[in-house]
Amino acid sequence: MSDNEYINKHFPLLATIDSPADLRKLDVKQLPQVCEELRRFIVHFLSSNPGHFASSMGAVEINVALHYVFDTPNDRLVWDVGHQAYAHKILTGRRDLFYENRTMGGLSGFPNPSESEYDTFMAGHASNSISAALGMSIASELTDKQRKIVAIIGDASISGGLAFEGLNNVSSHPNNMLIVLNDNDMSIDENVGALSAYMTKLTTSKRYNNLRYKTYQFLRRHHIITDKGKGLVLRFNNAMKSLLSGQQNIFEGLNIRYFGPFDGHDVVQLVKTFRDVKDMTGPKIVHLHTRKGKGYKPAEEAPSVWHAPGKFNEETGERIVSDTTGKPLKYQDVFGHTLVELAEKNDKVVGITAAMPSGTSVSMLQEVMPARTFDVGISEGHAVTFAGGLAKDGMHPFCAIYSSFLQRAYDNIIHDVAIQHLPVTFCIDRAGLVGEDGVTHHGTYDLAYLRCIPGMTVSAPMDEHYLRHLMYTSQLEGKGAFAIRYPRGGGVYADWKCEMQELPIGKGRKLADGDKLAVLSIGTIGNEVQKALAKLKEKGISVAHYDMIFLKPIDEAILAEVKDKYAHVVTVEDGTIEGGLGSAVSEWLSDKENAPRLTRLGIPDEFVHQGTVAQLKHQCGIDAESIADTICKILNQK
Repeated sequence: MSDNEYINKHFPLLATIDSPADLRKLDVKQLPQVCEELRRFIVHFLSSNPGHFASSMGAVEINVALHYVFDTPNDRLVWDVGHQAYAHKILTGRRDLFYENRTMGGLSGFPNPSESEYDTFMAGHASNSISAALGMSIASELTDKQRKIVAIIGDASISGGLAFEGLNNVSSHPNNMLIVLNDNDMSIDENVGALSAYMTKLTTSKRYNNLRYKTYQFLRRHHIITDKGKGLVLRFNNAMKSLLSGQQNIFEGLNIRYFGPFDGHDVVQLVKTFRDVKDMTGPKIVHLHTRKGKGYKPAEEAPSVWHAPGKFNEETGERIVSDTTGKPLKYQDVFGHTLVELAEKNDKVVGITAAMPSGTSVSMLQEVMPARTFDVGISEGHAVTFAGGLAKDGMHPFCAIYSSFLQRAYDNIIHDVAIQHLPVTFCIDRAGLVGEDGVTHHGTYDLAYLRCIPGMTVSAPMDEHYLRHLMYTSQLEGKGAFAIRYPRGGGVYADWKCEMQELPIGKGRKLADGDKLAVLSIGTIGNEVQKALAKLKEKGISVAHYDMIFLKPIDEAILAEVKDKYAHVVTVEDGTIEGGLGSAVSEWLSDKENAPRLTRLGIPDEFVHQGTVAQLKHQCGIDAESIADTICKILNQK
């Protein structure tokens, strides 16, 4: 049975919806069935083609109600974290393509404007929806376009700093935007922080809201107040409400009208609520309580595990986990075990993560030393500055953040750590190509954006042993700001544990001698180089290989050696080709006489989309086959 035949047979109502316009033709009483079919659809297709599961299951009714009430795509839905938007994709003309979600050449796993006019803004990282939606709202006013703007923020993204900056601006600029707060009490792991606790308790009287709105409309109709007095009246009402109820609502304190909390899984009630607030003037927020993984019992019971569960049996809920017996650990787990070892020996060591304790394996330290482990929520900038504060007064923080997320803390790295020469170890997980999460999640820029920071040590281990050596080295006295990048997935050695040793800063190592040309690599991509050179050796081609280990400071002794010995040098990195290892070597050679020719291999100067890591390495020319082919072409040219 083809996918289309399967859809027509098992999802009879969903099969008739090719766009939100088709959805709006249905009676509101049919919407619960649409939601039920959407959930079964997501379960069926994600069981064999994995993706972000629990968040999208929890936001089904929100997706349906918004597209039912608002005139999309003219009205703008701005998603925050695309994890919650699979139903949105299915309802907006991509139902029959959903089987290729997160595959090379297929659908992106996140809303992407280049894919559909219904995807109004990129939504791979958290907390940007309010700012973007405010910009759209004001733009629609300036261009006299009659459209509604809705920001949907969920999975604890409201706790991010950018969300608060947006909220502050929403309250100070005239706009009519709607913010939908999808409050499921979680991000990926359990939420942390005072704001999270506040959100779970926040309530506001619906009766009071209706009374206040009717009073305000009465005063407006009778010209008792004007636009100039609007803010004053809202502040007066908010103050009266706080006095009478004994509660202060953070949103109304910002002069944003608040409604809720409502049951985010009652689609009929959601339609009524969105219709009620749709045409209200001024900014407003609708607070919805949802359950992550809703409608699939295994996901409801373990939402963290089912954030992205991989393949599973849709009937039983049993996850299909490959046998890892005798196989190398993930780099993140080697990091987690090593962090615990270091903390046991050095009482200054602490661990920091930004809402990803399990995703970075900082959770291992959290289990045994909770007082020395800090999950700061979706707040990467704060995580870095907080680490700086700890370091300033004698601690040594290991700050574990995904490469693409660390981009949001760039100023903090420079201003709050590097300038002050503070001893913070940045453990940069998911460096390089990450695969199916695609363009918003590849960690391809860290080598380039860190290399230009004075005093920053920038390193990348080729294997688990060198990850441990670098972590050990970084926490020794006097090392300052120290970055260690490592990839997603498994390592090289089944026996990963080794005696840790101090590495000389800025010194690489020669792995193989050769008489044809030299290859310089940094990080785990060196293993692809090793495979390529093994293929060439079978053909009688001898090529030298150096593992640089450090990008900054770079090993000038190695550079001098290859300059004098080889006519051609190839650099290989799994980071952007602009500004990384190749650029550093080029800069060093630029003022040297009789410099060898240089070929740089890395991520091209373009955004790389989704696919398997193997597919993407081949696409970028940095897998073993491509590296070997490049070397052969160079030698044939000579």
